[in-house]
Amino acid sequence: MAKQAQTFFLEEWLKANSGTISNTNSTNSTPQSARAIIQAWADLRESLQQKSFTQQHYQSLHTLLNSGIALYVADPQVKLILAILSSPDLSLPSESYPLFLRLLYIWVRKSSKPSPLFINSSINVLFQLFSSQSVTNKSSLFFTEFLLLLGAFSFIPSIPENKRTQCLDFFCKIMEEEYKLVSLFDDLVPSVLSGIGYALSSSGSIHFIRILDTLFGIWNKEGGPSSSVQHGLMILHLVEWVLYNCIQSHEKIIIFSREILESHKSQYASFSIVMGAAGALRASNRSISSGLMELRSSAEKRLEIIATEYVSINGNDSVLLQCISLALARSGDVFSREKHSLLLCLTSAILTEILPLKRFYTHIYMNSGNKGNHEVKEHLQSVIFKEAGVITSVFCKQYAQANELSKNKVENLIWDFCQDVYMSHRQVALFLKGKDEELLQDLEKITESAFLMVVFFSLAVTKQKLVPNIPKEIQLDISVKILISFSCLEYFRRMRLSEYMDTIRGVAGSVQENEAACVSFVESIPSYGDLTKVHVSSNKMEFTWCKDEMQTSRILFYLRVIPTCAEYIPSSVFRKTVAPILFLYMGHPNGKVTRASHSTFVAFISSGKDYDDERVSLKEQLVYYYMQRSLEGYPGVTPFEGMASGVAALVRYLPAGSPCIFYSVHCLVEKASSLCSEFPKEPNSWNDLHDELEPCKKLLDLLLRLLSLVDIQVLPSLMKLLAQLVVELPEDGQNMVLNDLFAQVADSDDVTRKPTLVSWVQSLSYLSSQATIKGGGQRKHEKSSAIIWNKGRLFGLNRIFARM
Repeated sequence: MAKQAQTFFLEEWLKANSGTISNTNSTNSTPQSARAIIQAWADLRESLQQKSFTQQHYQSLHTLLNSGIALYVADPQVKLILAILSSPDLSLPSESYPLFLRLLYIWVRKSSKPSPLFINSSINVLFQLFSSQSVTNKSSLFFTEFLLLLGAFSFIPSIPENKRTQCLDFFCKIMEEEYKLVSLFDDLVPSVLSGIGYALSSSGSIHFIRILDTLFGIWNKEGGPSSSVQHGLMILHLVEWVLYNCIQSHEKIIIFSREILESHKSQYASFSIVMGAAGALRASNRSISSGLMELRSSAEKRLEIIATEYVSINGNDSVLLQCISLALARSGDVFSREKHSLLLCLTSAILTEILPLKRFYTHIYMNSGNKGNHEVKEHLQSVIFKEAGVITSVFCKQYAQANELSKNKVENLIWDFCQDVYMSHRQVALFLKGKDEELLQDLEKITESAFLMVVFFSLAVTKQKLVPNIPKEIQLDISVKILISFSCLEYFRRMRLSEYMDTIRGVAGSVQENEAACVSFVESIPSYGDLTKVHVSSNKMEFTWCKDEMQTSRILFYLRVIPTCAEYIPSSVFRKTVAPILFLYMGHPNGKVTRASHSTFVAFISSGKDYDDERVSLKEQLVYYYMQRSLEGYPGVTPFEGMASGVAALVRYLPAGSPCIFYSVHCLVEKASSLCSEFPKEPNSWNDLHDELEPCKKLLDLLLRLLSLVDIQVLPSLMKLLAQLVVELPEDGQNMVLNDLFAQVADSDDVTRKPTLVSWVQSLSYLSSQATIKGGGQRKHEKSSAIIWNKGRLFGLNRIFARM
């Protein structure tokens, strides 16, 4: 917090801390040139000499004030201003008086030692001016500037006590009688509060009681200012400023403040008391004063009382909720003692005020024109949203201190919120796609914050619930709910967070070795029917499952987690719930999704025990469809690495000699043959068409790798099919495959199959050379007879396999 010496104008400091942007008439305006300022003073001096105040002189006033904080008003200029204000020969326009008062205010605040003579003269002129009939139709701005100047005068250390008392008496009288005028417009509130701050910091017991009572009471009177959050923040920092700057000399203000805060039936508006209490807490954080420590206790109690009353009546005061949130965010650690009402208020504020997605979705569905755009943009610029991170941190601390009943209630609210956002945002995204992309992007800025809130809250939950003294069933239930919630918001994960990874590791580790928890998580995945539901768009029906990015992100989350617990998923659950979605998303255009689908298949194929007949039977059934889905999308949708890992898994983990392994080998050879046949077979064609032949080459490489992976029962069939494929290749293709085969067999340590493979490779090499010699136009016509019989000069394939 800034001390008094660190800022000239309290109202500007309050604006900065409340997130309010100063307007063009404030002291933050663009400085004018030195020549323009000199000329403006000269024009005002001329008006006094000519006894005439024209529009040009009025513009000179604006020129001076447009210099903002760069303007310095010295004693000679003060003498000129007082002379103009007290001159009976000048008829000043009513709108000029607030500007003259502002110049005097700048003089008072920026002068290190204002002249006592000019102080007395200024106060006398002010009182005469206020009572004069010449100032007709006093405006709200006039009253505001008058109060600000009175407060500033009373704050001067060297002011005579009688003058200070005179200023404060007049200040209190105006505040009590003209509160409607001085608080009618929102943009005047900072100046009114600043005047109150100056006056409080200089007042005696009678005056500060009246002023402090006005500070809190004016926001509860008819005709008072709108209860905006910015005004609440100004009250917070005003109280902080007053207490911190004046604690040594005005201990009595603390006593009265404590009396207000401890009043259970306060006549004051709740939100102003909340922010005042927060200001006291902030001041106490920076001081060891015993009075402030006592005030801190009273402030904490008052915050809890207001929160408890709000929760008990199920209130819907938007401003109060926001103020409670900001008060807790800016005042340090404050914890509920009994009913944890502060936590419940924070939860409500986060879900309805800080992340008001439900309200925005409703307004968009109502098709209310540009209202949705305006609301969302306004919220993105609001103080409450900009402090979402700090409020989330306070929220997590409040949760950690709560009892189990309150914790459970808050957890359920957050998990339900995740489900609601998933369902609603998907529909809104489909509705806005191509219609209002800007609104959709703005909404997703809020949902990204919602994701971060859920991540940090979930981490806080794991630290409280995934500990040894918590029953295992509770830990598992929490873990499953966190995983489901993360899946709902996975689409909004736009950055890598260590907190996210820590939470995932904790809850996934808890779930992955418990069958009941695994089943609960897996069965929460959207059904195949829901995923492929037909949507009507622009009077036509279309499938949107592969275009629904949010739904795809959620399924991707499941496909990444399921492999970690595949061992504990019963085959019946996998068959009914996972398999249909697994094969559906193998055809998704997103590479990450298809790779995750293949990984899930691999995890299931490699899971379980060999003696589990039901599981083995399901694996074999799935292989047939897996090969069909993989190869029909290759090349293109199916990633080769994913398919290769799936094939390697099925030949490794299925029973030896399983028919589905024979089927898989046959399908791969058939697909490779089909791909290779699409290209010409002239010499060097494989070198010229390197990139185009890449998919075919990859399949051949996979088939070669299978020579060392398939069981000995499948090996003869694989060699026969592979030989038939190789001899049909052009010469450079045959050479490539044979070179790879020679290298693979030479490096093999498998003493069981190596002799067979050596003989086979030699025979295949000979057959390939003969098929190449035949070449040309006769090759296609004679290849079958030449390879199999060839009048006894060549070894046929049957002879080869008989010899093996």
